[in-house]
Amino acid sequence: MKRPTAEHRRLLDSLERRADWKHWGPYLSERSWGTVREDYSPDGSAWDYFPHDHARSRAYRWNEDGLGGFCNRFQNLCLAVALWNEKDPILKERFFGVSGTQGNHGEDVKEYYFYLDGTPTHSYMKMLYKYPQVEYPYDGLVWESLQRTRQDPEYELLDALRPDFEAGRYFDVFIEYAKADQEDILCRITAINRGGTPAPIHILPHLWYRNTWSWGDRRPRPKLQKLRAGVVYTNHRHIGERWWFVTDQHGLQDPPLLFTENETNHERLFGVPNPSPYVKDAIHRAVVEGRKECVNPMREGTKVAAHFWWVLGAGRELFGMGALL
Repeated sequence: MKRPTAEHRRLLDSLERRADWKHWGPYLSERSWGTVREDYSPDGSAWDYFPHDHARSRAYRWNEDGLGGFCNRFQNLCLAVALWNEKDPILKERFFGVSGTQGNHGEDVKEYYFYLDGTPTHSYMKMLYKYPQVEYPYDGLVWESLQRTRQDPEYELLDALRPDFEAGRYFDVFIEYAKADQEDILCRITAINRGGTPAPIHILPHLWYRNTWSWGDRRPRPKLQKLRAGVVYTNHRHIGERWWFVTDQHGLQDPPLLFTENETNHERLFGVPNPSPYVKDAIHRAVVEGRKECVNPMREGTKVAAHFWWVLGAGRELFGMGALL
């Protein structure tokens, strides 16, 4: 008879309620925009009411999304990864695709990602995301999909960027999670330049609270705050005290920490003043647009990102940058 593995013991402890190994897991959607869950339109047109262009600026009510995300089962506190190649007009924070009314075969995600490993208790998980080094063709994918009929094949990202993918002008980004125990989580992010020339990459692990306070929750909102170099502290009524540590393979203990609030940018979307000067898309504006005044100089809020960036040489690998929760 085979001896039980560590994962067998974790599963048994969970089953018998001695431990809660499934409290944290991959419970974060990679695309929540455009779903009926976030639809408040008078005619039920979810695709048009909450499009992808709103996602970076608009607070979700019922669930969150992110790239390679991890959170507790009630999705109070969320961890995910954002990327930028200095070519795209926006941070890559979530998957893009054509909506149900744009795709010639309906809804379709236009990204390349692979789930490589995972245990039942989520004690270890690994995924691969292929991030182009050239500008992502958001408008081109939509336009070409709208021109095609239901009898035509779908227009894929590879069709739009075939020369770039064939030349290796992309990053392989590996995102791994491992649990030291049921509440101690490590995230390691590894990027590999598959191209033949050096290319810049920005990696921004994000930590944020799902917005519950904008819909009638009168209890004090939670707060993330910088405790010291490379450390963020928070205390939540459900999950208690937490410390988020961020570092890289070279021991950089004090990456820039960009704080804001998980609040809708009403000014951008609806043309009315924002109740708070710090809104959901502030990290995008600080990194992509260089508008550092958009993030909170007091280094506190309900959303934070650690900002790492490098120029990776041809075939070079960057590994070991992680976040511990």
